[in-house]
Amino acid sequence: MTARERVVVVGAGMAAVRLAELLGPSASGRSIHVPEADDPKVTLLGDEQHPPYNRILLSAVLEGTHDPAAIAMAVPEGVDLRLGTRVVEIHREEREVELADRSRVPYDRLVLATGSIPTLPPIRGLVRVDGRLDDRVHAFRSLEDCRRLEGALQGSRAARPAERAVVVGGGLLGLQVARALGVRGLDTEVVEGGDHLLRSQVDAKAGVILARDLGRLGTRVYTGARAVRLTEAGLVLDNGYVLETDLVVLTAGGRPSTALARRAGLDVRLGIVVDDLLRTSDPRIHAIGDCAQHGLQVTGFVPPAWEQAGLLARHLRGEQIAYAGSRNVARLRATGLDVAVLGDPEHTEGEVVEMSNPVTGSHRKLVLRDGVIVAATLVGDLSRIGLITQHYDRGTVLGRHEAGALLTAERTSAPVVLPDDAEICACSGVSAGRIRACTSFDQVRDTTRATTGCGGCATAVRELLREGALV
Repeated sequence: MTARERVVVVGAGMAAVRLAELLGPSASGRSIHVPEADDPKVTLLGDEQHPPYNRILLSAVLEGTHDPAAIAMAVPEGVDLRLGTRVVEIHREEREVELADRSRVPYDRLVLATGSIPTLPPIRGLVRVDGRLDDRVHAFRSLEDCRRLEGALQGSRAARPAERAVVVGGGLLGLQVARALGVRGLDTEVVEGGDHLLRSQVDAKAGVILARDLGRLGTRVYTGARAVRLTEAGLVLDNGYVLETDLVVLTAGGRPSTALARRAGLDVRLGIVVDDLLRTSDPRIHAIGDCAQHGLQVTGFVPPAWEQAGLLARHLRGEQIAYAGSRNVARLRATGLDVAVLGDPEHTEGEVVEMSNPVTGSHRKLVLRDGVIVAATLVGDLSRIGLITQHYDRGTVLGRHEAGALLTAERTSAPVVLPDDAEICACSGVSAGRIRACTSFDQVRDTTRATTGCGGCATAVRELLREGALV
């Protein structure tokens, strides 16, 4: 990259901010107050009015365990952050992007980090005759969505506080929202069209355990059922059953945001197609995060988006990189619901070793190929997730009895001692050793970024800090 090249990023979400961090002076250990001559001039164009924040932790804000300020993401000094700025066109020949007010921003390199957008499920009655959503209907993708939903929970002079809610969609986001609403005291129900919860990540046995866990929390689950119509009486299912409700929260349905790239004539399929250098069909334009498609893969999770941001930052600084696709590590961040998924355990071929105990609410499954863990699911006790992730990342060849031992070992009063190089935070790639080098939770967040992604590693981080305090 040449001196002071102008890098314009369309989007100000988690992938965009991570890229800005890694392109800034602080990324190379220099003071953020003294930019070097060859540092890129980075501009983030965000269409929301709010400063960047961690979308994954929105359910924690709804639940009441996080203040909105706690999920804010710091933008490095020197980055030109423009909020409430919508990009409407890319002028590739002029290397400029056009904004909604018809002004233009020039670029040397353009990065599309436009994320994904929600899609309305085919439920009649969601949209009123005037084109607006029914007042009971809420999306849950942004901080503004969260605040609107929060307002419905508190009520107003014109409306009483909501008491009953139906969450449409039994995926990761749906379970997080259902748990948050349950914690807030709402009579909550989940409608999932598939035959079990989290059907894209786990098998039916794990899905049953998740449904039972939600049941213990007071949430009812309807699987194999589709919502077809919203009426004054409530949400009507395809079997004719009516769920009386004050709120309908839509968490099912979403797709990569590709309209801008498509209008610019870039190659778009499921997402914006990128090569091994994360370039689009225009070599001056890159794409990362939920909007990008590499090979047949569209990610949708924080760790791949941050991995792409890291590799693109290195590429823009002149390093040789080759993106070969991302490993999938998904964690469910919701109080009382512990889920971890490595790879694609439902579609990866191999020998399956599993242990399920619905009484204790645990299900563990490893998929092995030639003794190597190629995918895994853990529901319930995640005390072994560090070791399993370490074996998964390293491609460790396990002995005949090692896989079974990993699954059958129950939680004990003595914590599992992880080696320093065991990965704890999949989002930021932070090892146990780096966390042990910190003296407080805040120091971990500030110096390693662990816990600032999906938040699923927070418990492990606290255990490592307690372990250090006892030494």
